[in-house]
Amino acid sequence: MSSVTLKTVSEDENGMRLDRWFGVHYPQVKFGRLQKMIRTGQVRVDKGRAKTNARLSAGQVVRVPPIEAGSPNVVKTPRRNDADAQFIRERIIYEDDDVMVLNKPHGLAVQGGSGTTRHIDGMLKSLPNKKGEAPRLVHRLDRDTSGCLLVAKTRAVASHFGAVFRSRSARKIYWALVVGVPSPNQGAISCFLGKQLTRDGEQMAVVDKGVKGAQHSMSHYSVTDNAGREFAWVTLKPVTGRTHQLRVHMMNLGTAIMDDPRYYEMENWNWERPEGLGSGLHLHARRLALPLRDGSRLDITAPLPPHMKKSFDMLGFDAKRYDVQNVDPEDV
Repeated sequence: MSSVTLKTVSEDENGMRLDRWFGVHYPQVKFGRLQKMIRTGQVRVDKGRAKTNARLSAGQVVRVPPIEAGSPNVVKTPRRNDADAQFIRERIIYEDDDVMVLNKPHGLAVQGGSGTTRHIDGMLKSLPNKKGEAPRLVHRLDRDTSGCLLVAKTRAVASHFGAVFRSRSARKIYWALVVGVPSPNQGAISCFLGKQLTRDGEQMAVVDKGVKGAQHSMSHYSVTDNAGREFAWVTLKPVTGRTHQLRVHMMNLGTAIMDDPRYYEMENWNWERPEGLGSGLHLHARRLALPLRDGSRLDITAPLPPHMKKSFDMLGFDAKRYDVQNVDPEDV
């Protein structure tokens, strides 16, 4: 491109972030350069300045400055890896023309990061559709959290369900095994969370409202069963979706989630770990309920991961007895 281009946002790009829109149409532009072009006003939306994370609306016009030769407007077909494709297929617990829900394994990252080369987002590139478009993540789970993960099959569908999650129309229920028993047995946790620097790097913590970067968080919890006063099976419903929210909330109650690598240190607790428990973060995205594009409602549950099933069996917790599949998430 040797001149300025004015490009109209299409219907299926409605709600897409400006940086992601650029990544689709102009993949040769590195993120750092894109940020500079946006910051200096070379990229504009409807003749006005915009931020990198601005969400576009269908019909808006994006001003694109001259860009060096490359492959504009072409999305390269991802290189297919049959093993990755099979791995994803084996974890599908629901699928239709728009979406699929995976039972994400414990210990597998959803997206790449520093030192992370194997992740769900990368594996999805091995399942492109006929147009060469790979499935897209709609929301996230921590690396060590297992359970329901929604994946959209097209960009337009991802945009639709992204709006569903932002409007909080999606209902999520988590199961956790915690050390100790929360008191009272049920309640709501409402506080502000922010990043704090520790000896092991940054992690989330409860902070005052006025702290820079503080974000409000809220979760509902209920003790489903307990093993004496040592362990409790807790059902959690996040209202907001902050980083590590449920993990910090349970730690703040004094009942940290079992084997949390960041927010639980066994040496700080005056007890010995019983034999027979599973090993790994005991937090599972058990259930996901949300409206589909055709007006029907998806309501899906994910089986417990092996390490949590082992702990449940050892402690005598009967998942089937307290299954909530036929109960409205609002009533749980």
